Amino acid sequence: MFTACFSTGYNPSTMSRRSPFTIRISALLGIAGLGMGLLTYPSTIGASDNLHIEITSKGLGKEVVITQGTREWFMLIEVTPENSVVLRQEKEHDTYLVDESETHDRPMTAGEVDAAITDYVNSVKTRATKE
Repeated sequence: MFTACFSTGYNPSTMSRRSPFTIRISALLGIAGLGMGLLTYPSTIGASDNLHIEITSKGLGKEVVITQGTREWFMLIEVTPENSVVLRQEKEHDTYLVDESETHDRPMTAGEVDAAITDYVNSVKTRATKE
């Protein structure tokens, strides 16, 4: 003869083999991980005249992509222990108007990278509003 007893209610402790402490820690770590993911999401800076500016960290350097309609401006600063490379591109549709790079014989500091990105963004804003 076979006999079974079934619970009529839902009890989380019978459904999970994890302790309540482990569940709380897992939830906190999940929330912290989500927060870190949001912090590393590329930042978007609002600008006038429908300029969309996106700045992303790339290792020790940074990348900025600015778009306005069919125009796109791009700057990448790549920093290695030996040198720094700065790449600038500007295109309209699929035609490159500017495609230049420069190499510095030393690594740029974080402050120099930030200043170069800020100067580039400001110069694009100025040129875009004049056109």
